[in-house]
Amino acid sequence: MYEAPQGLESLGSDLEIEIENPDSVHIGMDGLEIDLEPEKEHKGGESFDSNLAEFMDEGELENLGSEVVELVEADINSRKDWVEMFVKGLEVLGMKYEERTEPWNGACGVFSTILTEAAVRFQSETIIETFPSQGPVKTEIIGAINKLKEDAAERVRDDMNYQLTEAMPEYRPEHERLLFNLGLAGTAFKKVYFDPALNRQTAIYIPAEDVIIPYGSSGARTAERVTHVMRKTKNDIKKLQAAGFYRDVDLGDPVSIHTDVEKKKAEEQGYSLTDDDRYQIYEVQIDLDIPGYEDKDEIAVPYIVSIDAGTGKVLAIYLNWEEDDELRLKRQHMVQYDYVPGFGAYGFGYIHLIGGYARAGTSLIRQLIDAGTLSNLPGGLKSRGLRVKGDDTPIAPGEFRDVDVPSGSIKDNIMALPYKEPSQVLATLLDRITEEGRRLGSIADMKISDMSANSPVGTTLALLERQLKTMSAVQARVHYAMKQEFKLLKNLS
Repeated sequence: MYEAPQGLESLGSDLEIEIENPDSVHIGMDGLEIDLEPEKEHKGGESFDSNLAEFMDEGELENLGSEVVELVEADINSRKDWVEMFVKGLEVLGMKYEERTEPWNGACGVFSTILTEAAVRFQSETIIETFPSQGPVKTEIIGAINKLKEDAAERVRDDMNYQLTEAMPEYRPEHERLLFNLGLAGTAFKKVYFDPALNRQTAIYIPAEDVIIPYGSSGARTAERVTHVMRKTKNDIKKLQAAGFYRDVDLGDPVSIHTDVEKKKAEEQGYSLTDDDRYQIYEVQIDLDIPGYEDKDEIAVPYIVSIDAGTGKVLAIYLNWEEDDELRLKRQHMVQYDYVPGFGAYGFGYIHLIGGYARAGTSLIRQLIDAGTLSNLPGGLKSRGLRVKGDDTPIAPGEFRDVDVPSGSIKDNIMALPYKEPSQVLATLLDRITEEGRRLGSIADMKISDMSANSPVGTTLALLERQLKTMSAVQARVHYAMKQEFKLLKNLS
């Protein structure tokens, strides 16, 4: 039995109090109705972490899905030139020997090693710099220093280093993959999230071609839209649907969708994509004004929308800000690493900086080797009536063959084509191009041995510092990105 609130007795005796829900109170009297209930933020009363797609009409989801997919496809088209340049760079990595039939079968198919050498050296130097044996995390106390702060900083450092080196065994391999691809592509990403299957936070490497950023953006952190292209098997989808993370909808059979970069990478590794039976999922971090969930100021707010690229069906829609954040600032899930910041959202890597040198060097190497092949095993012309015993197969060293000469001497019936020895000019040009490419890629050997033994120590150190300055700046950018990554990992712990 509930007593009437004070003051209501003056309204008369025909007062009716009806409690239908403990969380809300309905008061009615002579046509007067008062509802006392909590304010609902959303039309369905769902919780903050709910999949909003479960509460929306199918027609609304179809319209939303087609709108978002159209925006993503526009973003993909806007970076076609970047993809084309990346594919051309992958062609001269030389991970696989090229079997050539032009200008003849078995012509030289080797590649210049500039790009691969630069990427391997950058990966080797940077992993040692950023991931020492005691762990990658260091702490710094800002402001006044005292014993309590020092102890707290030491505990944070030790705990995070334990997590990264022991509790997260995939972290270092993922980081090494990132560094190799960062050097080549100029941009790479880490995705930081809590993995319910592992029951802990994780950070996985995402290649640049799988993160789509609109033209005109300065990076993933501030872009109006960031799309992560994911590939999931049928079983992966079923697990997420069973866990309630995705809507339980039938996607049919997977639709094979592969980018030019993905095809070229598979080709370089000797894989075939014909048997790829994974779904392609667009996970889009985007600002939207969804009907039924409008902001009071009619401002688009951050969401994460997951869509199957093959069917366009919306699998999930989640709010993408902290629950107690009144400003509704977008939560960060992606950390962007840049080798050299470029004109747009993606940075410059070795493919952009020395890819031209690698292509030129590849051409020169093949010309020199083919010239040597022709010089050592020359072809030529012979009279129609001249017959060589054993057909026309090349004569092995020390082998003599019988010939039938129609008339005159053998030399009058055979003429070798005037092939030249490999050109010294081309060899010098190859050395120059290789040297320029290695210098631009900061992999040139330091000429310390050329200095006099009596050179002052300060001069030697200054030369070392100057030659290492470019690589130090790149590693400073890597350290900065890792700092942002560690902050996200800490917030998830």
